[in-house]
Amino acid sequence: MSLVLFFGVLAILLVLTVPICVSFAFATLLPSLFNSDFPYTADAAIRSMVSGLNNFPLLAIPLFIIAGVIMAKGKISERLFNVFSYFIGNKTAGLPCAVTITCLFYGAISGSGPATTAAVGSMCIPLLTSVGYDLTFATALVAVSGGLGIIIPPSIPYIMYCNAAGTSISELFLAGFLPGVLIALCLMVYSYIYCRIHGEDKAKLNAQWKELRSRGFGTVLKEGFWALLSPVIILGGIYGGICSPTEAATISIFYSLIISVFVYRTIKIRDLPKILLEGVHSYAPILIILSAAVAFARVITLMNVASIVSEVVLSAISSKVVILLLINVLLLFVGMIMDTGPAILVFTPVLLPVVKALGVDPIHFGIIMCVNLAIGFVTPPMGANLFVASNLSKVSVIDIAKKAVPFILAFLVALLMITFIPEISLFLVK
Repeated sequence: MSLVLFFGVLAILLVLTVPICVSFAFATLLPSLFNSDFPYTADAAIRSMVSGLNNFPLLAIPLFIIAGVIMAKGKISERLFNVFSYFIGNKTAGLPCAVTITCLFYGAISGSGPATTAAVGSMCIPLLTSVGYDLTFATALVAVSGGLGIIIPPSIPYIMYCNAAGTSISELFLAGFLPGVLIALCLMVYSYIYCRIHGEDKAKLNAQWKELRSRGFGTVLKEGFWALLSPVIILGGIYGGICSPTEAATISIFYSLIISVFVYRTIKIRDLPKILLEGVHSYAPILIILSAAVAFARVITLMNVASIVSEVVLSAISSKVVILLLINVLLLFVGMIMDTGPAILVFTPVLLPVVKALGVDPIHFGIIMCVNLAIGFVTPPMGANLFVASNLSKVSVIDIAKKAVPFILAFLVALLMITFIPEISLFLVK
């Protein structure tokens, strides 16, 4: 069976919005339907789907999802925001920058872009508009900054990439720190430029800041201390060699439960079944897609897709810069039309041999891929963060997308730096 027909059918199914797991399963069976001698039948595919989920590192995904739900219900984002706005709330673009920093820290707890957008946006969008910021700007800011949730470790897409690429989760988590900070800085620079051009309501801002300062630093820090400690415990355990990423995800659940139930008292014991059910609803679709993607990846291997694509690309283009730019364009487009998880599972085995041949470190490429797909969170038609933010503010998705364009350009500047300056990703790893 030709690769053009194989991927053409898959593309048609995705364009027709056939569920991704169904698209993967159908594409998996295509070669055996066209060629009875193809060594991968429906029985083998089912066995691969079941056995592919018997993977200890993948257990970290549902655990981090549940921890993120607990943190969201526990109003952790509000306490983080208060700590940061206490210091910079009276500066130009202080509150927008505090929103971005809050997303950065909250992403180190939830590992999810939409979860970060929902948790931070539900509190920050009303606050920003109450002190005079434009509603659409505030919504776009939260939607784009929410993308940091999958860049800063721990990150669910990082776990999925490592499972597909066979790389170290701990190393990729470590590599994500500096790129996450760089992207946050680029977003804050644009926020500052926007506020300088459009102005701010200094009277309302100062009143809000003085009210927060009147509570005293000790009170604000006491309220935010346990929230600030969350990423330290989770990531410190991993890098200190105390626990694996999956074990750290388990710790994060118990830690978030303890501070939400007994310290902040924002969650009642009777709320736990509902929280667990919400976590199951979030993970079940991912589980089905993962199982189908395992069988799909096996077919790609048997069809020798990676080697063929690598040979074609490298024979046609000799410039490393051009190839990396083309890969970025491809991944940006993929992020617009496909969810992050399936995109990683489909394109990692295809593109990784190409970049390896160019001398690109697999850890570095993992960061490049995830940053590209994070931009997809705020680009139509998929744009999960856009829909989450739109639901919070009631601003149309198109209006948010238009206002997000300068933020996306700032994101792209960071992406180019991450792509062509490998040390940004690999410095801490090395």
